[in-house]
Amino acid sequence: MAKTIEKFFDTPGPWQKEMLMLREIVLGCGLMEELKWGVPCYTYNKANILILHGFKEYFALNFFKGALLEDQAKVLVQQTENVQATRQLRMSTSQEITENEKLIKEYIFEAIEIEKAGLKVSYKQASEYNIPEELQNVLDNDGEFKEAFENLTPGRIKGYLLYFSAAKQSKTREQRIANYRDKILSGKGFNDCTCGLSKRLPNCDGSHKQLVK
Repeated sequence: MAKTIEKFFDTPGPWQKEMLMLREIVLGCGLMEELKWGVPCYTYNKANILILHGFKEYFALNFFKGALLEDQAKVLVQQTENVQATRQLRMSTSQEITENEKLIKEYIFEAIEIEKAGLKVSYKQASEYNIPEELQNVLDNDGEFKEAFENLTPGRIKGYLLYFSAAKQSKTREQRIANYRDKILSGKGFNDCTCGLSKRLPNCDGSHKQLVK
């Protein structure tokens, strides 16, 4: 049975009370609610504005275009240096929600106005990311691989560059490149489905595990 939005809020968990408090605030700002990616997502005219997300040490409102918010209170968090658009407003107690309710609403209304104005986040292009030395060596010495890699979409190229670069050791970077060679040659992205069973094509949703006995 598919998980529903009500089941999400009814399921006991470490942040159940806080999530319900945030839900009331967000819905009071006039946004529509649905379940996406297994968490509550709030939209304006079908455009994603924010999601509620619980983590081990905190819960957060995750704004899809948070990078465009003025953030005058300097409270928004960029999860990693590679996250370009989204920003988190993190809290860890229900008291913080109560004390910051006005601020939370201000950020939500600003996010709605950004969407109304049609503003877009200026994303960093794939060409602006550093190419790991190990990958450059393969590109320089393997014409077939070079052609396939350069023919990938910018988003797929960026995904691979981030994944390869994330490895701290050269040997690990070399192994990652070798492991994804066939996928790159077939024009697939790092998160693309290869078995054809995914219900979220072209993305992989783990359905390939059904093929493993």
